[in-house]
Amino acid sequence: MSRKIIHVDCDCFYAAVEVRDEPRLRGRPVAVGGDPQRRGVIATCNYPARDFGVRSAMSSAQALRLCPELVILRPDFDKYRRVSAQIQDIFRTFTPIIEPLSLDEAFLDVSESPLHSNSATRIAEAIRQRVRDNVGITVSAGVAPNKFLAKVASDWRKPDGLFVIAPDQVSAFVAALPVTRIFGVGRVTAEKMALQGIRTCADLQPLSRLELAQQFGSFGERLYHLCRGEDDRPVQTSRRRKSVSVEETYHQDLTHFSDWLRELAALMPRLEQRLDRLDSHYLVQGLTVKVRYNDFRIVSADHTETALDKAVFEHLLRQLWERHSAPVRLLGIGARLRDLKSPQQPDLFPEERERALREKRQ
Repeated sequence: MSRKIIHVDCDCFYAAVEVRDEPRLRGRPVAVGGDPQRRGVIATCNYPARDFGVRSAMSSAQALRLCPELVILRPDFDKYRRVSAQIQDIFRTFTPIIEPLSLDEAFLDVSESPLHSNSATRIAEAIRQRVRDNVGITVSAGVAPNKFLAKVASDWRKPDGLFVIAPDQVSAFVAALPVTRIFGVGRVTAEKMALQGIRTCADLQPLSRLELAQQFGSFGERLYHLCRGEDDRPVQTSRRRKSVSVEETYHQDLTHFSDWLRELAALMPRLEQRLDRLDSHYLVQGLTVKVRYNDFRIVSADHTETALDKAVFEHLLRQLWERHSAPVRLLGIGARLRDLKSPQQPDLFPEERERALREKRQ
């Protein structure tokens, strides 16, 4: 049986909540992010700000240069979590099968919902109206037979939009879909495809599994299915994480170690924000950095530090730089997580473990 999946995505979530709470900001360019005097980074911004070219992950200083009237507000994650909980409560009145992706988006499986005559389109409309009336912000929604297409659809008529891909529309819709809409196809992969004349999913479909694997590695198998609109992943109600990370691909290579450190300062607030979104059952049990050189080689380094420490990230990056001081096009940082909700292996040697930890601190 074909699933009925809804992907709900809040429009400019942090900024929308701030504008809701401060009506004087309505109609003005607003962003939520860090201090421009301290290498702060934009977490999100509203559409009036986007009209000036302001974007998420942009430095706050650059955002102000593009839009001098931009209002930059410090993030209030406690408030955003409360608003997210309100929205999740609304979701639960329609279905128990919910997979939150972050504070501001989620998948819902309404295949078995008896509400609104089991019409996923009408359920999505009702959810959007309920959020608008009860929470005071807008959300966009996509309705489709699977998660991949539902997520694509939710972005189709943003902001405050609803887009539906019915089962009998999948083939035609996917055929015309640009490959850049496939999650995992970044700038470099898209450029590689464009050199072969591949711009839409229809262009990808003639390639066999073997050809896709030869050109795109392990991602090739997933490309084979996604370019046909196929995605059999269920909506997971108990999704737990093993790690969290952020990364940035740069239009101009980072050629000096000082460039790496500058971008590290921009990535740190983003990683902190992602960690803040997690529930209290996660503990950091290690830090990692990753770089992709301009020859596309990827290397990484790890540390067992259990606190989010910028000095540790700097140390790891310096290790990579000393190993190979070449320009990089991607920089990423992350944290490995211990999930206290998952079954834990008993510690058979607690005294030895404690002694090792004391020696490490010294």
